[in-house]
Amino acid sequence: MPAMSSGQSPGQAAEGAPAAAPAVSAVPRVLSALFYGTCSFLIVLVNKALLSAYRFPSPIFLGIGQMAATILILYISKLNKIIHFPDFDKSIPVKLFPLPLIYVGNHISGLSSTSKLSLPMFTVLRKFTIPLTLLLEIIILGKRYPLSIFISVFAIVLGAFIAAGSDLSFNLEGYTFVLLNDIFTAANGVYTKQKMDPKELGKYGVLFYNACFMVVPTAIISFSTGDFQQATHFQHWTNFLFVFQFLLSCLLGFLLMYSTVLCSHYNSALTTTVVGAIKNISIAYIGMLIGGDYIFSMLNFIGLNICMAGGLRYSFLTLRGKSKSTQSGDEENALLESKC
Repeated sequence: MPAMSSGQSPGQAAEGAPAAAPAVSAVPRVLSALFYGTCSFLIVLVNKALLSAYRFPSPIFLGIGQMAATILILYISKLNKIIHFPDFDKSIPVKLFPLPLIYVGNHISGLSSTSKLSLPMFTVLRKFTIPLTLLLEIIILGKRYPLSIFISVFAIVLGAFIAAGSDLSFNLEGYTFVLLNDIFTAANGVYTKQKMDPKELGKYGVLFYNACFMVVPTAIISFSTGDFQQATHFQHWTNFLFVFQFLLSCLLGFLLMYSTVLCSHYNSALTTTVVGAIKNISIAYIGMLIGGDYIFSMLNFIGLNICMAGGLRYSFLTLRGKSKSTQSGDEENALLESKC
């Protein structure tokens, strides 16, 4: 078919491109997931130290610092032509909605929940983000998953129920904040995946304008609730280690947002959420050994292990599925080349 090799129809060209994409994106897919898991792991530990060990009373102020760091880093990078995203115009708020609202809700609920619960229970309750993400991907993105994926997700949730059922340090306010954080995180992941597709914004544009739109309203909330005043009168601002960890949290806040976008871009919102769940299990295990706020029970330990088994099973199924998709794509490309 010599004519087809030089003059493929648009439909055939479109069919060929996706088949080759998985092979090209295999390494970025794994690296982006590892990058996200590492950033998410580190920021939970740093925020826990700030909000619990130092008893920093202003989680909203900390969120403002993370937004400010995001704006500053991305804007300087744009000025130096390291990255590119479009200049502001009146169509951008419409393109982003409702991401900015979800973004600030995710920040505030996440920071507030970290200070209210022990690390192990915080990570257990965060597992409910996974079925919420699965549900939103089906509703909003129209995705379909095989039964084996649903079983893996069910195992993670079942393990979370078992672990939470033995929690002897129940905190209603903490539970409320972390469940709200689950909802906002799931919605943020799915809508970010949806909003990254338009070429007008891109991943850097989504990050930059999200932070720009919400830093002022968040600052107003901080002022009106007394959060800002508590932050300015905090006694440890002269403590070098506290200031260093505060700035580190701001930097990690940017890296976490960036790594979340990368992981969702190369994988899916659900995969990003499961990577976070596997990371959280490791934090739970660490919390058993250090931190002093974990109350051991056999049910909790069994539940955590069921969560980990479900997460690893999901990872295996996802990687195997991607591998089969890549092999299938290579075979189709080889067949087309032999025909041409």
